[in-house]
Amino acid sequence: MKLMILGATGLVGEYVLQQALLNPVITQIIVPVRKPLALDYEKLQVVEVDFEHLPEDDAFWQVDAVISALGSTMKKAGSKAAFRHVDYDYPLIFAKKAQQHGAKIFALNSAMGASANSPIFYSKVKGELEQALTDLNFVSLTLVRPGIIAGERKESRPVEQWTLNILEKIKPILPKVLQPSPAQNIAKALLKSVVEAKPGVHIISASQLAE
Repeated sequence: MKLMILGATGLVGEYVLQQALLNPVITQIIVPVRKPLALDYEKLQVVEVDFEHLPEDDAFWQVDAVISALGSTMKKAGSKAAFRHVDYDYPLIFAKKAQQHGAKIFALNSAMGASANSPIFYSKVKGELEQALTDLNFVSLTLVRPGIIAGERKESRPVEQWTLNILEKIKPILPKVLQPSPAQNIAKALLKSVVEAKPGVHIISASQLAE
C-alpha cells in the first residue's frame, strides 16, 4: 500500500509516520512538507512542496490512501481565516487531488464535538471539513474524533498542558469520553483504519481512544 501522510511533523503525525514505517503492509510513504525534513528511510519519500501552489500532476499523488493529521491552533495561525486555511483548505485540497489520482481511502484526525452546526468556531471548521470529505465519497473514510491530545509537543501550550495535568489527576473518576486521548492511540487508530479499510464512513470517538 502506498500511503500519504499530511502533518507528519506534528505530534500525532509523527506517531503515524513511526508506526507506518514499521508496518509491512505499507510499502511506500509519501510525506509532503513545506520545509526540509531530514529523514532517510528506504520506503519514505519526503516531498517539499508549496502548499499554496501544489502541482497538478505529479507521481507523489498516486497513492492508495491518505492520512491527515494536519492542523493548527488559533494562537499559532493568528486569525480565524488563517486557522481555517490550514485546518480546512489544505486537507481538502490534498484529499481532492489524491482522489483524482486514484486514492480511495482517507482518514482524518478531527476533533471531539466536530459539527458544521457548532457555535464554536474550532468545532465548526472541523465539522465542515468532515462534511466536505464525506461529500467526496471515498470508498472508505474514517473520522477520528479525539478529546484533548496527550503527548509531548515541540511547542509550548501552557493552557492545554494545565488542562491535561488536571484531567490526569481526576482520570480515575472521568468517563472515557472526557479522558485525554494519547497521541499514539490516535495514530494507531488512523493507521489501522487505512490498512484494514472498510467501505463507508466510520467515526472513532474519544472514548475509543482513551487508555
